[in-house]
Amino acid sequence: MSSVLYSLGRWAVDARRLVVAAWVGLLVLTGAGGAFVFQGFDNSITIPGTESQQALDQLSATFPEVSGASAQVIVVAPDGTTVDDDAVRGPVEDAADEIADLDEVAAVATPYDEQGASPVNDDESAAILSVQLDGDAFAINDTTKDALADITDELAQALPAGSQAVLGGQLFANELPHLSIVEVVGVVVALIVLLFTLGSFVAAGLPLVNALLGVGVSMLLLLAATVFGPINSTTPMLGLMLGLAVGIDYALFIVSRHQEQLRDGVEVRESVARATATAGSAVVFAGLTVMIALVGLGVAGIPFLSVMGVAAAAAVGIAVLVSLTLLPALLAMAGDRLRPRPPRRRGARRAQRDRTPVPDPTHHNRFFAGWVRGVTKRPIVTILLVVVALGALTLPATNLRLALPDAGYLPEDTSARQTYDLVSENFGEGFNGPLIVTGSIITSTDPLGLMDDLAAEIEDLPGVADVPLATPNPTADTGIIQVVPEGAPDSEETKALVAEIRGLHDHFLDEYGVDLAVTGFTAVGIDVSDKLGDALVPFGLVVVGLSLLLLTMVFRSVWVPVKATLGYLLSVGAAFGAVTLVFENGLFADAMNVTKLGPVISFMPIILMGVLFGLAMDYEVFLVSRIREDYVHNGGRARQAILTGFQGSAKVVTAAAIIMFSVFVAFVPEGDMTLKPIALGLAVGVAVDAFVVRMVLVPAVLALLGDKAWWMPRWLDRALPTFDVEGEGLAKELRLTSWPGDRADGRADAVAVRDLEVAGPRGPGLGEPPLVGPVSVRVPDGGTLAVHGDVAAPVSAFLLAVAGRLHPDGGVAKVAGLVLPERAPAVRSRVAVVDGVSEGGDPADAVTTAVREGASVVVVDRTDVVADRPARAALATALAEAHAAGATLLVGATGVAATDLLPPGAPVLDVGAGWGAHATLHGGDVPPPVPEHDLTGDAPLVTETTETSTTEEVRA
Repeated sequence: MSSVLYSLGRWAVDARRLVVAAWVGLLVLTGAGGAFVFQGFDNSITIPGTESQQALDQLSATFPEVSGASAQVIVVAPDGTTVDDDAVRGPVEDAADEIADLDEVAAVATPYDEQGASPVNDDESAAILSVQLDGDAFAINDTTKDALADITDELAQALPAGSQAVLGGQLFANELPHLSIVEVVGVVVALIVLLFTLGSFVAAGLPLVNALLGVGVSMLLLLAATVFGPINSTTPMLGLMLGLAVGIDYALFIVSRHQEQLRDGVEVRESVARATATAGSAVVFAGLTVMIALVGLGVAGIPFLSVMGVAAAAAVGIAVLVSLTLLPALLAMAGDRLRPRPPRRRGARRAQRDRTPVPDPTHHNRFFAGWVRGVTKRPIVTILLVVVALGALTLPATNLRLALPDAGYLPEDTSARQTYDLVSENFGEGFNGPLIVTGSIITSTDPLGLMDDLAAEIEDLPGVADVPLATPNPTADTGIIQVVPEGAPDSEETKALVAEIRGLHDHFLDEYGVDLAVTGFTAVGIDVSDKLGDALVPFGLVVVGLSLLLLTMVFRSVWVPVKATLGYLLSVGAAFGAVTLVFENGLFADAMNVTKLGPVISFMPIILMGVLFGLAMDYEVFLVSRIREDYVHNGGRARQAILTGFQGSAKVVTAAAIIMFSVFVAFVPEGDMTLKPIALGLAVGVAVDAFVVRMVLVPAVLALLGDKAWWMPRWLDRALPTFDVEGEGLAKELRLTSWPGDRADGRADAVAVRDLEVAGPRGPGLGEPPLVGPVSVRVPDGGTLAVHGDVAAPVSAFLLAVAGRLHPDGGVAKVAGLVLPERAPAVRSRVAVVDGVSEGGDPADAVTTAVREGASVVVVDRTDVVADRPARAALATALAEAHAAGATLLVGATGVAATDLLPPGAPVLDVGAGWGAHATLHGGDVPPPVPEHDLTGDAPLVTETTETSTTEEVRA
């Protein structure tokens, strides 16, 4: 990964004008495309497979008059009068006639109708005008909505003084989210933090440019994507929030690493490439975890949530791409303007006098040094305090309730919210969320009587306030019963009533032969919440399992991933607890403009878990990878590595967390009630995870574990692939750039290995010797090497390791100029492997084919089994032709040498019988020891004498 990103960074620097022009052009193209094909957002919610959705789909075919959206006009008469007074009744009936004439209105019910009259409250001071529309809430156009509002305003003016007429209902229950000036404040805070962290306006501006361009492209692509299917209006806001946060943070990681390298004197082009390779690897890892978690929202099986997850994942993916391509180009354009000035400190002048070294400013910070010493002084006490505190904050989350928001969550100055409150005040809360019980009655001979009997039974159920309607459709094949609960639409009482009616399904089927189902906006919301609640556990298992696997791959440790995952769970619990305290218990609710206390949006937990997972792993990787890097470089001193590694990364992690927190919290005060709890949960989760879990709990746990923190079973280490987010592979490649050096004959080396070891299937755990090695050998381009052994296993192990097919367990190897195992895929494309047994009895033809297809190195194993004289002669001829064509040949044999297949004088490597046997090189050359370079490209820190001889014997 780091090698690929290093090459990408170099290319972006060289092609910086092209890269910038390409991204700007893409922004313009997506803007034009999005504006041209944008189809509008669709906030309809479907949940396939649930009872309420199936019943709603059936009603749309059999009873379309009641399957569409509905609206309400509540009329409140002046004090001392009733809605039956002529001064009230006349204007209400006139308004009903006007509403009925609108194109998208299917039916209007007034309190004065002889059949199907709309409700009137007990003292007849208020009535509801029920409007049934032809289509769902998001299919009704704005013309109809505006006409309803105008008619309602005219009605209010025509009524006597002291009357009220307000429009609301399901059609107006949701308000589209929008941006406000408060969100801009979050970006300003981010700029200030960047300025303090990076030290210049140019450096601080680059992450913002990076994030804004990425967000612009992703949002415009989202507009264009509406042509392919419905997209919820909350989706772009979630994508905007995440795109801004991760775009700024990812750029910050790369820019800060670039500045560190510039401070150390690295040339601009090289520094950009290395920053892209090292910090960029962490960015790719963090971005992938966020994207996987977001796409994992599809586990719930709810289409709109799946679309939301994919769209948000695309926004994060674009942020990663911009950070890895546009940002390096911008860094190259900024050039040396980003190079920090040398610190002017009294210590520097004093150090110059007494020639003592000045501490590296990137690894020494008095504040963070005191912080990490404080939290690691008594690690057990620190761990207990963190766990108890976060556990206490998590405790309120046990009362967290989920629901879909209705008009009751809108701001109090909106017409729909006023209607909701007036209905609750005059009729009861249940009238804002009536249930629809429906079923097929095609076999009934008395449909009217059947509906009355069903209504009577349902009306006697606990929790039912009224059953105002029970009627068959015009063809008498489907019946509906409108049930008004006593509780609010989002109450536990209404949820219990839905469960009660559904629990009587078999009773109604046996007694009346009717297969009843419960549907309606309220029942749909309950089903969505239940389905999302059921998906939390499997989604959590996926996220936790993914966390353990990915972190084990990154850190090659068992305890570090376990600690990171448990810390993530503490952060999630604290975020849930904070949301519960604010939105259900009312703590600081007024300050955050919470319009109504109660359940939070159903998909808040699953989105928060997914997003916070990626961000938590981001901080974990950036902090702990620096600690591990210092642990490896400092000779395994665990406590010292915690101190230095923490100081080297804490500043950037702090800045990143403050930026994330600022962006998320900016969406809380003015955000709609759909987005508000998600934004607050993410803000609290980021703050807790960064400042409490990663910067307090993590150092304390690492200090408690000591060297055991980096323990990993050998079998697991071999089984898991490596995800190099620390740039170790790149550092190794840079160190080996000029190794093994020039040969006396001027030829380059096709194969160069030094102290190569291969463990084989048995070890080398518990002190077992390697299967082969340590081996050192050097083969020039077009050269040959015969590999001999007493048994087949060590010969095959060495050849397969050199060919990039087997992971070496020690030493260094370069084949075709590429470092192993880091560039194994590229080595495999250049090295052909021929087996004397498995080539259909014709290894000679396989060698010829490999050379013809461009292999620069040909490995032929088990040539001793080619005993047939003609076949062996053919193989010798093929090898001679390959050698003449310039191919490098490595030929393996067991028991007898394969020198008869190679040109006279070919060097022979005898690997013995394996498992600690001697490895002897006859007639060949060995490469020099590997010099240790630092990453600034200075001269070798350790210089050893090159040893070249015709015979080298190395003991395991």
